[in-house]
Amino acid sequence: MVTRTNGQWALGEHTPLNSNEQFKLDDDGLNVRARIEQVYSRKGFASIDPSDLRGRMRWWGLYTQRKEGIDGGRTATLEPEELDAEFFMMRVRVDGGALTTEQLRVIADISVEFARNTADLTDRQNIQYHWIRIEDVPEIWRRLEAVGLSTTEACGDCPRVVLGSPVAGVSADEVIDATPAIDEITRRFIGDPTLSNLPRKFKTSVAWLPDCAPEINDLSFVGVEHPTLGYGFDVLVGGGLSTNPRLAERLGVFVTLEQVPDVWHAVVQVFRDYGYRRLRNKARLKFLMADWGPQKFREVLETEYLKQPLPDGPAAAIGGTTLDHIGVHRQQDGRSYIGFAPIAGRVSGVTLAEVADAAEQAGSHRVRLTPYQKLLVLDVSDDAVQPLTERLSHVGLQSDPSPWRRSVMACTGLEFCKLAIVETKARAHTLVAELERRLADIELDTPLSIHLNGCPNSCARIQVADIGLKGQIVTDGEGRQVEGYQVRLGGRLGQDAEFGRKVRALKVTADDLGDYVERVTRTYVDTRSPGEPFAQWAVRVDESALQ
Repeated sequence: MVTRTNGQWALGEHTPLNSNEQFKLDDDGLNVRARIEQVYSRKGFASIDPSDLRGRMRWWGLYTQRKEGIDGGRTATLEPEELDAEFFMMRVRVDGGALTTEQLRVIADISVEFARNTADLTDRQNIQYHWIRIEDVPEIWRRLEAVGLSTTEACGDCPRVVLGSPVAGVSADEVIDATPAIDEITRRFIGDPTLSNLPRKFKTSVAWLPDCAPEINDLSFVGVEHPTLGYGFDVLVGGGLSTNPRLAERLGVFVTLEQVPDVWHAVVQVFRDYGYRRLRNKARLKFLMADWGPQKFREVLETEYLKQPLPDGPAAAIGGTTLDHIGVHRQQDGRSYIGFAPIAGRVSGVTLAEVADAAEQAGSHRVRLTPYQKLLVLDVSDDAVQPLTERLSHVGLQSDPSPWRRSVMACTGLEFCKLAIVETKARAHTLVAELERRLADIELDTPLSIHLNGCPNSCARIQVADIGLKGQIVTDGEGRQVEGYQVRLGGRLGQDAEFGRKVRALKVTADDLGDYVERVTRTYVDTRSPGEPFAQWAVRVDESALQ
């Protein structure tokens, strides 16, 4: 009888078990940069080796984007080369979400000159371009790296961008600024060939405040006070969404700020060596954590990698309200930071240049991106608050947005993504406008989060939204196949984190989306208990109220 292995390196299972593992064995993804610079950028798109094009180029933040004119119903029926346009999506990693206005202006100039003025703010604190030509990539890298930015490992089976609190170092509620740990992780480990071949992507957050969705990262450090050891971090492992969502679990350890980089490194190595490599859909760290549990994971981490035990620690206090930092907030130093809400992260190079100019006019040189597709301007004096908010409102960035504009998120969608089935960004814009008009009479205690995703992969976190919308092809009332959404209601993060409730047999067409959201919102307002959040109401009520 043949025993089927999971491809765990630590158990001696090094034989590649799928095509992705094979191309990673053939050549490290980091090595493709030399070919891009020396061959592909000079000879053009047609010269790119397929294993580099749809594989290794991700290690430098590059995916081919979707060819124009291919509808969502054909996504799963075409070969990869039939979906490829001769242009790339490019991600710029912004670890901790921290940018200077100088860096932001370079990002903006690249967008205008090389990316047809595209620039999206992602929920991983990245900047995402589209329409990038391979011929322009070396020059883009040169300009980014000249101001301390990069696309290194922004995609691929490697350590992705490290999320950090967008108010690190300025928030009055923060005890420890985790920025030094993020900086040390990126300095020591990003681009390290010993960590560039992981079973799948690896997502991290390091923040005192629980404002980086710590429950759904592979690894998160969240601030906590130990009764005898003082201030440090709780450690959560094994979170993730997509088709098999799972909340991260506490290891039960206490880690100081100085220890964070080494513990981060050890957890990545556990994943590298023990992670499952046989099936791509079982290769995320959450599957290993589900099988091992936190006790075994901690034991392996301490004995095999850290070579020392970690002290037991208390659980971090993770509240029940999303910290999106929108609006005007007082900093520790008496100045203010201001959070602005573009719709679903969709901005442009022209808009980002205006942000840089407006921030500097307000006396600021620091901008932050958030894990909710928003941006902040730090260090604003009292007399500059109103001029700054008024100026940026003219380019679609509001500091006092409607609840619908404030809480909507969307993935890249059919416009550019080869996995997508439906449109998302443009639909988010039309939906927000429609809801602002339809529900102007409704007073909400807190915004209702609406997350739109173009496929089942949950890049927009549909399982943890008040209203999560998963794109699919549905049948309308006239029997036609049209774009639509499967609905999940009542998802949330925080102390009572829970995945949204799938409403059985409910499929909403794109054209009917405004009608549906208005209907369910009015039902909620009319039937909720006093002060009852939408997520609690959606889980409690009979399913007929959700139709």
